Amino acid sequence: MTAEPVQEPRSATHCAAVPSAVLDGPVSHAISRVARLHRITAGRALRNLGLHPGQEFLMMHLWDSGAVRQSELIKAVGLDPSTVTKMLQRLEQSGHVRRRPDPADRRASLVEATEASRGLLVEVRTAWGELERQTLDGLDTAERAELTRLLDKVEATLCAEVARGAAECDATYRGPGAC
Repeated sequence: MTAEPVQEPRSATHCAAVPSAVLDGPVSHAISRVARLHRITAGRALRNLGLHPGQEFLMMHLWDSGAVRQSELIKAVGLDPSTVTKMLQRLEQSGHVRRRPDPADRRASLVEATEASRGLLVEVRTAWGELERQTLDGLDTAERAELTRLLDKVEATLCAEVARGAAECDATYRGPGAC
């Protein structure tokens, strides 16, 4: 979820190559490939909106929550503080967010979406709807429901694993239906 440039796939054969090192993890390899392609597709849609991948998650949180401390935003999106700081700098330069001192604690910063970014909310929602359509285009209704159910189970398992490792798996940045 960083704001790094998105790499385009080299060719269809590149997508099909299976390195021998992943022979014991075909599902993990498939998830990684799908996640990469999903990110590329999302990146194309976001680029048309002037956003980098990951920035939309910060904006979604700010649109839903209003002004929040930068430290709370970092926790909510589950990213490294330096990554969030860089994302916020870019979003601030583009006029989408504003940072100001927290009146309750002048050492802390509040971050909020600007009024100008409110129009972007509709565009991001539309882009995510199109991404959903593209992602699930080859699946029927039952397959879509089954995929969602299975991904929720995988996510719950990984959340439990992350939690055991003393990191956070907060419901704030998990999807609907997740643990």
